[in-house]
Amino acid sequence: MKYNKFLIPPHLLCLSGLLLYCLLIGPFTSYMRNKPIEEKLGYVPSIKLLKPLSADQKELTAASLVFKVMMYFGGLVSKAEQGTLIEQQPDLQGMSRLLHNAVRLDPYNMDAYYFAQGFLTWDARQFKVANDLLDYGMKYRDWDWQLPYFAGFNHAFFLKEYAKAAEYYKRAGELSGYDMYKSLAGRYLQESGQTELAIGYLHGMLRNANNQAVRQNYQTRLKAFQEVLRIEQARDQFKAERGGLPGSVEQLLQQGYLKPVPVDPYGGRFYLEPSGKVATTSKFAFATKNK
Repeated sequence: MKYNKFLIPPHLLCLSGLLLYCLLIGPFTSYMRNKPIEEKLGYVPSIKLLKPLSADQKELTAASLVFKVMMYFGGLVSKAEQGTLIEQQPDLQGMSRLLHNAVRLDPYNMDAYYFAQGFLTWDARQFKVANDLLDYGMKYRDWDWQLPYFAGFNHAFFLKEYAKAAEYYKRAGELSGYDMYKSLAGRYLQESGQTELAIGYLHGMLRNANNQAVRQNYQTRLKAFQEVLRIEQARDQFKAERGGLPGSVEQLLQQGYLKPVPVDPYGGRFYLEPSGKVATTSKFAFATKNK
């Protein structure tokens, strides 16, 4: 068979494609910076195309996808912190898709799991999607106690599936050796303890957050739950002394059970539901123009 000197070997084509993709990230980032926030995720090839295109550089491609999501999220957090209304709802589905693609390219990328845990649960309310992603990661990162810890929190706090939460907390305790997680495995988490659980979880997430936008997001949520806890403690004191639930947060303030006035860092107003549960008009999310 005659050799065709103009025929480019397949592995060079793949490498060239990857280099071209990486070279586009810089200019693409600069270009996207001036576009409306809701458009910044842009287009990324499907995982079927990315896998062969990445060749032996799957870890690099996965990291670039996570970085792309973090840039987008950082823009959202920056606008919200400045008090600027976001034009449209954040593209949570697009963020989820890119992070799922990232772990399919590199199942050991912890940033993808950590970041997905933050917004898939609190913001997107996609608890099953978050837990499925964590279970996927546990197959590969079988030494990592954080993934079962995240899953345990999701089952306890969001889904109220305490038996399942105990299984994950037990695994986190065995991997980490931390007595706290072992004790959580044997504890039946009551509704009255949910706020303390969230505060402890958010403190832990803050300790491990390297990205500034992620840190700001957790700090804001932590402030909100600390205010919720103050109201709950005032409510419980009122109930113990008066024999019934207060009618409103305002009543707690007027009668000296609560001071100073609780502030929702998301811009909402705290109130009591008929059951006594503390809620806020913001639903623990920053406002968007089309809400």
